[in-house]
Amino acid sequence: MSPFDTVIDRRDSDSEKWRKYAGRDILPLWVADMDFAAPPAVLAALHRRLEHGVLGYGGPWSSLTESVLTHLENEYAWRIEPEWIIWLPGLVNGLNVACRSIDGEVLTAAPIYPPFLSAPHLSGHKLNRIDLSCTGTRWHWDMDVLQQATTPATRLFLLCHPHNPVGRCWSRDELLALAGHVEANDLIVCSDEIHCGLILDEDKRHIPFASLSPTIAQRTITLMAPSKTFNIPGLGCAFAVISDPALRRRFERTMLGIVPHVNVLGLAACEAAFRDSGDWHRDLIVYLRGNRDRVAEAMSGLPGVRTAPVEATYLAWLDIRDLQLNDPAAHFEAHGLGLSDGAAFGCPGWLRLNFGCPRATLDEALRRFEQACRAV
Repeated sequence: MSPFDTVIDRRDSDSEKWRKYAGRDILPLWVADMDFAAPPAVLAALHRRLEHGVLGYGGPWSSLTESVLTHLENEYAWRIEPEWIIWLPGLVNGLNVACRSIDGEVLTAAPIYPPFLSAPHLSGHKLNRIDLSCTGTRWHWDMDVLQQATTPATRLFLLCHPHNPVGRCWSRDELLALAGHVEANDLIVCSDEIHCGLILDEDKRHIPFASLSPTIAQRTITLMAPSKTFNIPGLGCAFAVISDPALRRRFERTMLGIVPHVNVLGLAACEAAFRDSGDWHRDLIVYLRGNRDRVAEAMSGLPGVRTAPVEATYLAWLDIRDLQLNDPAAHFEAHGLGLSDGAAFGCPGWLRLNFGCPRATLDEALRRFEQACRAV
């Protein structure tokens, strides 16, 4: 039996995911938070840090920085310098700081992780939003549409890479096409790469956008975190990688007085995740791949439901528009299943399903999903 098969009862814990439906028989497969225990090496590092006894103000240390540099080079053949790293208490903080650091209009594509849609407006900037294209079952960028939406006032391009929620691992050719557009239009890129450690297809590999070329690196803010891959989002630890000194200074100035330091437990967990949790991570990918295939098989037999192959993340993006539901999320909740409503991602009529859970939980969720579809 895999350790990922262990069902951990989170119903009466501090879990935002499970508390949403407290007192109701609803399985929560919505927020991007897996139901797996953190890697043993991470838990051991946290125990050691607590045993020290003092939890004062802290900051990054040399072996932590080295673990990030080594991880990025080993996993993605991406060499960075220590001074390029800016620590953050969360990736969404970084997304909002990026929007506040760059003057001008913002460009992105839906469906997209909801903070991509809110951060520009919270920053007082106009958002130019296009739709990703889907041909058959493959999501892709329409470069002509992207060009049409890029105005002379556009200065910041928000990229989700790998993509949440459509599950694409963008190829080198796709990234190079985006890079060409970015350079031709003199844009800064904020690349959210929080799911980069969750590539499920064996023939694919994550390519950091900033690693495409030195010129692209100079105009890129890369946001990363161990939180999704190693299931430690509650520890609030992320970082930006910005190679251009002027852009890095702008980002850091925007943070002043607003963004708090990363807590010491999050930093300790980050080092242990990157340095000591490789075996756990490899087993996780195999398990998630099996869950992904289970979801795909279940959806293929249901009328009124379409989905594209999930190349990365532990999130399935489900097209249920043919079911013609007025309130899709409420309908599935009535059948015991809590999913993310596509409206929040800019696409009403879709649902996002988190399959980062034990097989027993997933199988029951898929049974309820089928029941809900056939009840329409």
